[in-house]
Amino acid sequence: MTTFRTDQIRNVALLGHGGSGKTSLTEAFLFRTKAISRLGRIEDGSTVSDWDPEEHRRGISINVSVVPIEYQNHKINFIDTPGYLDFVSEVVSGLHAAEAGLLLVDAVAGAEVGAELAWDRLTALDKPRLVLVNKMDRENANFQKAVDSLRETLTGSTILPLQLPIGEADSFKGVVSLVSMKAYMGAEGKEAPIPDDMRDEVEAARLAMIEAAAETDDELVMKYLEGEELTEEEIRHGLHQGVKNCTITPVYCGSAIADIGLDRLLHALLRYVPAPGERTITANKGDEAVELTNDPAGPVALQTFKTIIDRYVGRMNYIRSFSGTLKKDDRLVNARTGTEDRIANLFTVRGKELIAADELVAGDIGVVTKLEDVLTGDTLTAPGAGLTLPVPEYPQPLYGVAVSPATKADSAKMGQSVASLTEEDPTLRVEYVPATKQNVLQGMGESHIDVAVRRLEQKFGVKVETAIPKVAYQETVSRTASAQYRHKKQTGGAGQFAEVHMRVEPLESGEGFQYVSEVFGGAISSVFLPSIEKGVRSVMEQGVIAGYPVVDVKAIVFDGKEHPVDSKDIAFQTAGREVFKLAMQQANPVLLEPIYRLEVIVPDEYMGDIMSDFNTRRGRVLGMEQKGNRTVVRALVPQSEILRYGTDLRSMTQGRGLYTMEFDHYESVPKHLADEIVAQSKLEEAEA
Repeated sequence: MTTFRTDQIRNVALLGHGGSGKTSLTEAFLFRTKAISRLGRIEDGSTVSDWDPEEHRRGISINVSVVPIEYQNHKINFIDTPGYLDFVSEVVSGLHAAEAGLLLVDAVAGAEVGAELAWDRLTALDKPRLVLVNKMDRENANFQKAVDSLRETLTGSTILPLQLPIGEADSFKGVVSLVSMKAYMGAEGKEAPIPDDMRDEVEAARLAMIEAAAETDDELVMKYLEGEELTEEEIRHGLHQGVKNCTITPVYCGSAIADIGLDRLLHALLRYVPAPGERTITANKGDEAVELTNDPAGPVALQTFKTIIDRYVGRMNYIRSFSGTLKKDDRLVNARTGTEDRIANLFTVRGKELIAADELVAGDIGVVTKLEDVLTGDTLTAPGAGLTLPVPEYPQPLYGVAVSPATKADSAKMGQSVASLTEEDPTLRVEYVPATKQNVLQGMGESHIDVAVRRLEQKFGVKVETAIPKVAYQETVSRTASAQYRHKKQTGGAGQFAEVHMRVEPLESGEGFQYVSEVFGGAISSVFLPSIEKGVRSVMEQGVIAGYPVVDVKAIVFDGKEHPVDSKDIAFQTAGREVFKLAMQQANPVLLEPIYRLEVIVPDEYMGDIMSDFNTRRGRVLGMEQKGNRTVVRALVPQSEILRYGTDLRSMTQGRGLYTMEFDHYESVPKHLADEIVAQSKLEEAEA
């Protein structure tokens, strides 16, 4: 592939709801620029950007994929991202590597939830964006309706059509540019006069565009207000400034499948997407903040935005260069670990194809292989540069399954294989929960976890069984109580003897466990006090009423007896264990359940359903606020009621509801539910 300067590079993330045509668009661009000789099809699994077996099986994008094309002496790195919400980590990674986003919306469906989510992320990152109303050749396609839905749903930037379609659905045959005031017909984009029946519509849309362009520049505003006509170049300059400052979002129209309007879209990307050198990123150098300007002559600073662990190729790290020019065989330091590595293998990438490269200039995207311990988000920098780039913020997991190895052979490999999966995907996590003795694999949704489980088997040869995770309940006491226990064992020879008197008291939430001795007069030798504590702690791990850990309890040994010959460590461990159980049972033990803080964002029309649903889940609504045409609801809900909340929310809101959740605190389980949990626990214990 040709070497390009930083100012000749554009990095564009393709965003949008699932099915809006992102993968088909990349395929059309590749075919149009002769990077491929034959158009691939999603149905056949033959597209360049969908290369994973799971993508072929499901017919959707799962991974972020880099697809560069060469066009008019420029290189455009298209970063194709999944539209399905479960794979949001790939969207976050792709946006981090891009200067701008191209948001695709279906000409029939308009702005869907995937478009809203992508827009919110672009806004949070303050990144420019353009919109393509795709599939204009579909039955019932309606450009104006799609634009109206964008204006209703997406806020914070002026939605501004720069094109109008010539015809819609079966009659869609070209586009009118409001800047050049020319029509471009068919796949060839042949210039033609604007149809007479569109003149009034075009003039009105052009006037709105000129006003928006003029508002981005003081000189243009003055000229416009004085009644002078802006030149085409001045209009383009104003639009470029508006896009760069995120105040204008240009809207284009076309069809990826019919290849209509794509040539004009490529022109627009070169004109309005900022080159890497036009945007900066703030890095840390010790305690100092440093602005990196994508200067190819600066110190080398790269960041890994995706990691793939392949059993044949090894570790592949997708990197975006933010400063300097990396050359093959250069040495780089991992800012996180401090280790230094030689870059022996450097590539550019197109889909799954690795293309050997000798250098990577600032602003470009590439792949390095066989660098151990390099994770997604790591900064690789020149020795002595001391730079650390900001790590993208990934959302917290929302969905979990308990995983266990299917066979003994799987058990030996499961730990390392799951760790490799979590290194590939920052929104996948595995956690051992001591309270339930389960390994819980956490992700963004059912499909996300299903893909992870399949990859375990396909990539690493590890088969696991899955189940709904148990809730990590805890046990504590609600009042003070005392008990005593005598352990006496005589089996011939040396016996065992220990007597312990103990009081238990409740502690404030979060205080854990306290162990105190109030023994006076040598009733129990100080050497045996740690043995009693050891016995108590063994019970705390296993629980007393339902098998869950005991927390926030103070155990006080206040009296007891010992035998000069038969008292020993094991005897006092046993006595400590049993007296603690008796005291707990006298102290009105209660079950505690984890309470999570939920933030749900839904369109206004679903508010009634959401509030009603919270009532059935024992939820407590903390507050609501309006955010555009959506409502944000915050509530506290027990974990046991929301183990599969994502699936239910999608069903209630037709896929338009979003939510986040995080652990908040523990509180007592209502008596009638606690009795059921205790009964179930005893039943499981008996079966085991």
